[in-house]
Order: sequence, then C-alpha cells, then structure tokens
Amino acid sequence: MPRSPRAPRRASRAQAGTRTAGATLALSAAVAVAVALSACSTPAAAEHPEESATATTGYPLTIDNCGTEVTFEQAPERVVAIKSSTLELLLALGLGDRVVGTAFSDGPVPEAYADEASGLESISDKVPSQEATLEREPDLVFAGWESNLSAEGAGERDALAQLGVATYVAPAACKEEGYMPDPLSFDEVFAEFEEAGAIFDVPDAAAELVAEQRAQLDAIEPNDDGLTALWYSSGDETPYVGAGIGAPQMIMQAAGLENVAADVHDTWTSMSWEAIVAANPDVIVLVDAPWNTADQKIAHLEQNPATAALPAVQAKRYVVVDFPVTEAGVRNVDAVASVVEQLGALEG
Repeated sequence: MPRSPRAPRRASRAQAGTRTAGATLALSAAVAVAVALSACSTPAAAEHPEESATATTGYPLTIDNCGTEVTFEQAPERVVAIKSSTLELLLALGLGDRVVGTAFSDGPVPEAYADEASGLESISDKVPSQEATLEREPDLVFAGWESNLSAEGAGERDALAQLGVATYVAPAACKEEGYMPDPLSFDEVFAEFEEAGAIFDVPDAAAELVAEQRAQLDAIEPNDDGLTALWYSSGDETPYVGAGIGAPQMIMQAAGLENVAADVHDTWTSMSWEAIVAANPDVIVLVDAPWNTADQKIAHLEQNPATAALPAVQAKRYVVVDFPVTEAGVRNVDAVASVVEQLGALEG
C-alpha cells in the first residue's frame, strides 16, 4: 500500500523514528477535507463530483525539514533547483514553469523532460552563490544536499528565511540522526514525491507519479542468480562505493543483487582495493558521470594489478548507471529496471 504523505510537522526529534505513522494522518486528513470541500463547493460539483474532486493543499503548511521548520503560506512560484534530483522531480510533477534557475546539474535530464527543461536557465555549474541565487528572486530554494545551503553556497537557511526565501532540502539527503532515512526505501522516495506535491499544491500529480512508479517497480522481476555486486562510484587510489543504507543499496536489492558493502552502515563508504579483491564481486556496477565516466573506471579496473585478475573484470561483467540515479529521485525505479535488463544481457 502507498504510504500516506509525510507529516507537515514532526512532533519532536525523539519521535522521529515513528514520524510517518500517526502524524502523517494529519496531512492526509487535511487533503481529504479539501477534496470534500472542493467537490461540494457548487451545485455542478455536487452533481458531478468525479469531474471536480481535486485535492488541494491547506495553507499555511509547516514541515520539519532536516530539523529546520519551514512554513509555506502558499505554493512556491519561483524556485531555484539545485542538483538534478530536485529539478527532475519538479519536471515530473509538471512544475517546470515555476523553475527560475537551475544549478549543479549532474548531467542532462531524461529525454521525457528534455523539452520542458530546454528553456530553463542554469545559474551555476556548481553550487550557486547566494548573490547568484537571489538574482533570480526566488521564493524557494530546493536543494539536493544540505551542504548546498551554506554561507559559501546558496546561503544559510536562516539568512535566506530572513530575506523571505524559503528553503527545502530533499529529505533523503538529511544527515542528522532521526532525519536521515535508515535505510532508504522506495516507500520513503515515494513519500518524498507526495510531500513535494503537498508543498506545491499538486497532490494529484504526485499521487499519479507515485502510482505509475509503484506499478513499474512491482512489474520488475529481480534477477534470481544470487549475484554479488560492487557499486563503484569514484576514486582511483581508494574507491568510493555504495554502502548499506542509501540509494545504491536500495537499487541493488530491488534488482536482486547482494551488495558486498552492505554491512557498512552508511550511504557511501571508502573501500580498499584489497577488500574489493577479497569480496570478489560477481558484477561491478559502474557510475557514469561526466567528470568520471564508466569507461574511465573500466580502464582503471583493467590496468590496476589488484583488480585486473578479478573474474568480473576479466569477463567484463559490468553494469552501468548514470550518476543522477545514485540519489533518491524519479530515476530510481528506471535504474532498477535497467540493472535487471543489463544483468540479463550479461547472462545471455
């Protein structure tokens, strides 16, 4: 069953472990009341509720976001989106017309969103400065990482709030205890879509997105060969790999792969080449990023004496994923499907 939308306010940090239980019902109830009111607001609506029962958000909406309380008096209209994960969620919800600036892109958006994204202005290849951010006159900065919102970056959250600019961090990127998903799950990812739908007053679009992705995920048949895998993100001297509680683990598990670094209680971790050789993964998942491509990683694996003799390297048992799928977002389900398809091709 789809999980209820995330609660607009968590009661306390001590209750964070159960934050999606009773508290989430408040937002669900508010949406339900709004639906009922909209359906009964006119005689025509009463006669044809199926044509007019559209969910709406009740404002003000207060959300505890990574430990920072954010109140929305109305749906944001001018958004600066930092990181691909935030931009792509906005595009998936049909909110491209509210994006006044993008920054820190991890690569091109998926083809399905290319037309809508083509007219958007990038204000920085990296984290934008506060000056560059404020030049766009946003009412919201939607950040992919907490670190995007700093004095050296787009601005500290309190400082931006004093200027009338709300801030919101993708919840899966929260790092503080009680806020970081542990582990990240597809239920959590879908709940984040619903929370964004509530913030932007498009709960129906969010519900449709969740339904589509949940159906797609349910239709995937995981690989059942019992394969172990290394998720190799970056690094030559010391590789940086997907660990046991983040998006890489979530994707590999859904695809039927056993993560050789699953016992590390973190989203990502450094792992020595000696440990990787000892783990002897059946498959190596390669993250393809513009700054560190899959081909570069393959070349390093095949030239490095420590890994050149690995059976997975000798047999070129590689699976490639784009960097944006490594963070919670609208690409995660497609990533599972792609991994399963590539595993099937390897077996063939």
